[in-house]
Amino acid sequence: MLMMVAVVLSGCAVEPGGGISATEVSTDGKLIAHFIDVDQGDATLLQGPDFTILIDTGRHDRDELVPYLQSSGIKALDLLVVTHPHADHLGQFEKVMSHFEVSEVWMSGDEHTSKTFERALETVLSSDAGYHEPRAGETFTIGSAHLEVIHPQTVTGHLNNGSISTRVTFGDVVFLFSGDAEKEAEQEMLNRGRNIQADIFQLGHHGSSTSNTQPFLEAIKPKVGIYSAGRENEYGHPHREVVDLFSRLNIPLYGTDRNGTMLVVTDGQTYQVKGAQGAELIQTKSETPLDEGPQSLGDCIDINTASKEELIQIKHIGTDYADQLIALRPFGSVDELTRIKGIGEGRLKDIKAEGLACVRR
Repeated sequence: MLMMVAVVLSGCAVEPGGGISATEVSTDGKLIAHFIDVDQGDATLLQGPDFTILIDTGRHDRDELVPYLQSSGIKALDLLVVTHPHADHLGQFEKVMSHFEVSEVWMSGDEHTSKTFERALETVLSSDAGYHEPRAGETFTIGSAHLEVIHPQTVTGHLNNGSISTRVTFGDVVFLFSGDAEKEAEQEMLNRGRNIQADIFQLGHHGSSTSNTQPFLEAIKPKVGIYSAGRENEYGHPHREVVDLFSRLNIPLYGTDRNGTMLVVTDGQTYQVKGAQGAELIQTKSETPLDEGPQSLGDCIDINTASKEELIQIKHIGTDYADQLIALRPFGSVDELTRIKGIGEGRLKDIKAEGLACVRR
């Protein structure tokens, strides 16, 4: 199905370095980046003076995106980017396509067997929108916005690690969006040696510890981090390790779970981060005292690399739990051992008190 879409619509794809006709939007010459609260999903609107770009379309089981876009005065979209085919990023694609004129659609090229993805492809086929699968190194100009694709290089077959990752520059202010790209994809971006610095970084994978590695952050050098996650979500996003890392690096971090929809307003020289309703933003901070150095890992058992024989030395980890643990790797922290069926908060507390289990970085 995906190959058929590419064949049918490839003639409409934007050429690298080329331009897309811009939609006129009255923003007083500024870019307003809307980090929209779509619960445990992603949707970001870039509303500029001469361009309108939507990155991801929220969850499949919610319907707030179209009303939000309409209330923001959106009539059409120059570009609609679906970073990857998971339903928390692709969810309201059909609704957006049916309510707005969309000039161009980008998808990663990875396929999914879900009905949500299949319906999205059918929607693209039946529309007049152009279609493109962007690749690392391509650049595009949409009005006064400059886009540089930094990932993927090819179709990966791994939905998260195939996420379309893009630097968007408006004047001197730069945004970076990486979808759900995980640490392997982040390393690939670093290995390419391109400039990935950005002022505003939307955290990968809702602030998961499977993404947002320290080398990646140190290359981005963000002044602000923003993540999209549902309040008290079942995945524990953002993960404590990521929040701790932002705190150690003195990077202010804000999330939709605490603040709802947030705006970054910029004239291309300076920027302001604020709540959509004018409320004062709540920063997400580490709860771990930063003067407490990391515990020595010299004699611990790394749950991501240890053998089964080594794992069963850990309190409560018998042979059955060891098998589950190995199948569930990797773990971002010892706290994630509750992913093992039968390991609850009580047993986790015992394991942590023993101090034998660890995750080396």
